[in-house]
Amino acid sequence: MANIVVFHSVLGVREGVLELSKYLEEHGHRVFCMDLYDGRSFNDMDEAFEFFNGIGIQGLMERTVSYTKEVPGDAFYIGFSNGGASALLLSGTKPGAKGCVMLHAALPIHALGIEKWPATVPVEVHYAKADPWKEEEEIKAFEDDINGSGASYQYFEYPVKGHLFTDPLLPEYHKESADLLLKRVLKFVEDNEVRT
Repeated sequence: MANIVVFHSVLGVREGVLELSKYLEEHGHRVFCMDLYDGRSFNDMDEAFEFFNGIGIQGLMERTVSYTKEVPGDAFYIGFSNGGASALLLSGTKPGAKGCVMLHAALPIHALGIEKWPATVPVEVHYAKADPWKEEEEIKAFEDDINGSGASYQYFEYPVKGHLFTDPLLPEYHKESADLLLKRVLKFVEDNEVRT
């Protein structure tokens, strides 16, 4: 059984986040689905960003650390979109971290003050092929950071258009790709839980 911490996107805890959490729990893992918005969630991106900007990235990182104080250190960290920053921060700084999964997200580690990625923490990145928010330069910089540390790195791209294609309540939802992503995330966790 692995400990897994899941962080939501700018929209808050929604169906796609809950589906991943439930799927991992059904396969015998202990999942901590963190709500950094304290119960708020959004259907509209503009409203969500207004709320997020009120907290700020620094505030969100402070919540990331404080809200996970009671979570076991030997965990996998998974982040949806801007929740990827939370997953990245803890995976790169918390002793005992077992892996990092970035869903619809990637950014250079120095953006969060991480100087060197731990060689023992493998990483997976998942993106839609036609994601309007995808920044190829940031993905490449992140890949270079991880590969340069000696840690395992895998990148998966899905033949779909849109950003949060894992959210059943959004127009860009793509069930086949979302289901494949779930299977890949589970395999990542179980392969690396055994490895460690």
